[in-house]
Amino acid sequence: MDSPAFQQVQYAFAAHIRDPESPAPDDVAQRRMAAYSELFYNNTEGLLANTYRVLNKILSPEQWQHLTRQFLIKHQCKTPLFPQMPQEFLRYLEDEHEAQPDDPVFLYELAHYEWVELAVAIDTREADLSQVSQTGDLLAGVPYLNPTVWGLAYQYPVHQISPDFQPTEPPEQPTYLLVFRDLSDNVEFVLLNPVSARLLEKLMKNEEQKTGQALLTEIAEELQHPQPEAVVQGGLDILQSWLAQEVILGTKI
Repeated sequence: MDSPAFQQVQYAFAAHIRDPESPAPDDVAQRRMAAYSELFYNNTEGLLANTYRVLNKILSPEQWQHLTRQFLIKHQCKTPLFPQMPQEFLRYLEDEHEAQPDDPVFLYELAHYEWVELAVAIDTREADLSQVSQTGDLLAGVPYLNPTVWGLAYQYPVHQISPDFQPTEPPEQPTYLLVFRDLSDNVEFVLLNPVSARLLEKLMKNEEQKTGQALLTEIAEELQHPQPEAVVQGGLDILQSWLAQEVILGTKI
């Protein structure tokens, strides 16, 4: 069954503002359609460029415009919320984008890294400090992780990529990062090494409520370290540093 006439006009209108190459509704003046199309593109492109600032800088204007336009043409957004548009763009890059010969090899990873800053900034989770001792023993107690913490691992050093540094091959070691929102609502990134990344992973999955001492002892065993106490001491230094940064907010009461 054909759609009602008014729906056909709506679909044609929406299709044309997403893709000016598609037919416009017959009864709408071309100059008006051009104004709608330009406004729609500029608003969306501006939001994406503000979120993906580095990606926008390293791509040529033609590459960026093509990427934005193809997103508007091909991707069906799952949310009506404008602040979530950058996440829809990331989904497009992951699932629908047809790789171009001049695409940077780190395109998706860089985009993901840039999007995470926005995702953490608008994360609605809040710390329940009523259940936390901010002066508790980080080894004897169960460390309380800031609920906005994300642990990230990338093939490429995304935190270093810029117009002046664009690697073409991944380094031997992955890049591990921690991102979180502190109690003053500032989004912060912390570079990790493999050991601190493993500690963060254990803290994030600590459903058994193990103490800091227990988690660090497990890491020493995984490393088969000849001096487990050195691993525990080094881990305590990390925990104390994270406490000062508000990655960890104390120990659970």
